Amino acid sequence: MWEQIQSNKTRSIMLVIGMGLILVALGYALGMAFTDNGLVGLVIALVLWGIMNLVALTQGDSILLGMANAKEIKPADHPRLYNVVEEMKIASGLDTMPKVYIIDDPALNAFATGRDKNHISVAITSGLLQKLNRDELQGVIGHEMAHIKNRDVSLMVWCSILLGTIVILAQYGSRMFIFGGGSRRSSSNEGGGGAQAILMVAALLLIILAPLFAQLIYFAISRKREYLADASSAQYTRYPEGLASALEKLGASTAQLRSANQATAPMYIINPFRAKGKAAADLTSTHPPISERIRILRSMNGASYHNYDEAFKQVKGGHVIPPTAIKLDHAETIREASDEGPLSTEIGRARETSNALWNMNKYQTVDCDCGVRLRVPPGLKGQEIQCPHCGKTHQT
Repeated sequence: MWEQIQSNKTRSIMLVIGMGLILVALGYALGMAFTDNGLVGLVIALVLWGIMNLVALTQGDSILLGMANAKEIKPADHPRLYNVVEEMKIASGLDTMPKVYIIDDPALNAFATGRDKNHISVAITSGLLQKLNRDELQGVIGHEMAHIKNRDVSLMVWCSILLGTIVILAQYGSRMFIFGGGSRRSSSNEGGGGAQAILMVAALLLIILAPLFAQLIYFAISRKREYLADASSAQYTRYPEGLASALEKLGASTAQLRSANQATAPMYIINPFRAKGKAAADLTSTHPPISERIRILRSMNGASYHNYDEAFKQVKGGHVIPPTAIKLDHAETIREASDEGPLSTEIGRARETSNALWNMNKYQTVDCDCGVRLRVPPGLKGQEIQCPHCGKTHQT
């Protein structure tokens, strides 16, 4: 698999260079349009990018988790989730246990992030925890662990910062045009009106097109890495149907993640803005079509990379796993489905997830003698509350 990871990395580096060239061109054009000196705009663009990279290096993962409204949990808050993350951490061979976060949102989604191998995190929505059984949850977590193992998450953090820099510059330039900065500069250059007009048009086109082109490149980087993560998840779990079934549920859901935005969309296991039933196979999609990913997983005759590559060839044609990796691969039989007992039903998982959210938000639990369980907000600690059923007073 190392060869495929390196191949993905090389292609991704080329795409990142493309985004960097867009940033340079935009900065230079804005400098020429508004100051008559392209180097000024170029320096401003690079300084802004440098500042944002510094932020990404020190707080990039925390910022993304904060943008997603994710809250860290402990093992006691959601034992099933924490146990599955531990299992997939061992299966993937990661040295560090990721921090585990829950996003309180009914949408079905998940993502992994991290600025380096020692600062990694996995975030799952409450809606996903409620809908997925253990095998399906393993498939999703295995997919996210593969992104960490393959160093996709750090790349996507840097790419999102680069995209954000381009968007900021474009917004700055558009405001300059709106407030007449460009026209004032143009009128002050006697004898060079024609050339200045051309520069203004070029700058305006870059302001409009640069964020779009950069976003298309960003999405392309994401799409190229999903198949490898799916293949790795199938091997980690030895149960491709788990991820296939999870993707089926995710694809059928119409709920959109409230906290997602265009910069973070490629980090999720599915496009958080995707409409139900949409093929999502065009240039603006952040992921390969879900139906295609499901068909590949369900065409696997085993749980190895070789089996995934054969299934990929059957569904799409061509190969996704390099021959050298297949030679080093070993056969993996598909295991039987897990039996979860009470948590095999959605009602049981809903109760489990609800308890986790109460704990996550630091609510206190008070069990009344009449059998009613009271949830007390942290702001009422140290006060008396009355049971609405029997009227008994409790000290919190």
